Amino acid sequence: MAARSVFCPKSLSSLFFSPKVTPFAPAYFSTQVGSDAPVLVRDFIRAALYDPKDGYFSHRSGSVGVLDRSIKFNQLEGRKAYMRHLDKIYKQSDISWFTPVELFKPWYAHGIAEAIMRTANLSVPLKIYEIGGGSGTCAKGVMDYIKLNAPTRVYDNMSYISVEISSSLAKKQQETVGGVNSHLAKFRVECRDAANPSGWGLEQQPCWVIMLEVLDNLPHDLIHSENQVSPWMEVWVEKQHERSELSELYKQLHDPLITKCMEILDLPKDGNTRGSMLASVAKNISAKIFPKPRRCWLPTGCLKLLEVLHGALPKMSLIASDFSYLPDVKVPGERAPLVSTKKDGKSSDYNTYLDAKGDADIFFPTDFWLLEHMDHYCSRQLKPNQNESLKKGKKRRTITLDTSSFMEEFGLPSKTRTKDGYNPLLDDFKNTKFYLSVPTHNIK
Repeated sequence: MAARSVFCPKSLSSLFFSPKVTPFAPAYFSTQVGSDAPVLVRDFIRAALYDPKDGYFSHRSGSVGVLDRSIKFNQLEGRKAYMRHLDKIYKQSDISWFTPVELFKPWYAHGIAEAIMRTANLSVPLKIYEIGGGSGTCAKGVMDYIKLNAPTRVYDNMSYISVEISSSLAKKQQETVGGVNSHLAKFRVECRDAANPSGWGLEQQPCWVIMLEVLDNLPHDLIHSENQVSPWMEVWVEKQHERSELSELYKQLHDPLITKCMEILDLPKDGNTRGSMLASVAKNISAKIFPKPRRCWLPTGCLKLLEVLHGALPKMSLIASDFSYLPDVKVPGERAPLVSTKKDGKSSDYNTYLDAKGDADIFFPTDFWLLEHMDHYCSRQLKPNQNESLKKGKKRRTITLDTSSFMEEFGLPSKTRTKDGYNPLLDDFKNTKFYLSVPTHNIK
């Protein structure tokens, strides 16, 4: 994820969060995406980001920043001084971007730890999973906070498991958390894909799952309709015969993940929206006179991950943070991604995701309303031995908060405030939110 905060003008967004890319030849000519066989958009995106050899994140570990020391916000005069300080840090480290948990360490992670401690049932051993733990800064910050603020027995009996797909980042996490010797016995990294159910067992005890800036890089699917009333079609990616260019191919809806996501969104497959007969006639006439193609991006990767997590961790509580919207998006469609690359020291955005052949980050805004509905949907999935009546009875308590509201409630915002009152943690990340989800039943 190459983050971009909406308060920044274009020049500042490039300073903050421009992705770093190691140049290499375009991928996919020896992979499935480059073959003659078409693939769903989500498979193309997964390869573009995660291909072990040519994917964007195979080059990512060197661009994830780790600060040598925490920023002393209280010693900075204000916003200009903070921006100058950031500029100096980026130039000294030659790093592309720093995550919020890194920029505001340890306070960002401490806010997350406090939210967990207020909600967790501390009468049972505390177990935390983190998906995509980056450099390990969140893990160390959470464990530091629990060691200092929770009863001794809570820290002594806790466990923290990081599920990380990148082997280089997994190693970095072990080094970061290992900075506190007592953490090592309670922390481990499992280098695997969290969305692959084969890597999970069945955890019947209550636990927490943390996902920071994970949802934005999960594969998405795309559906297309020729006009306002035409049926929705799946979008596939194929290589044009005897040419290297990629193009879209439209097929009838068939994929179960896509149809399930559309069901949650309440999107009729025939393309018609529910309404009065008069409105339907008017829409059909408008579609014939002024046809307007429709494109809709579906977070099928998120849906798959939630299905896996709820299946493996049925009593989990979830805390996720991500972007609610993104500025300057050129790719068309509802919930469309920002596709950004960096060449010759300059950041630029693509007009189409098809140009991202492993040399660009592809990250999406999170529709938190849809995230909540998918969370409820996945938590109510029937097991073979369950009755239909149980499907409606099992629910979750959920809340979505702006980052500023979350940190004011659970964090210590005074620690990230400059002398003149400016607070980048509260003032700058207006396009980010936190999502908390816990079971309604108290299970010991």
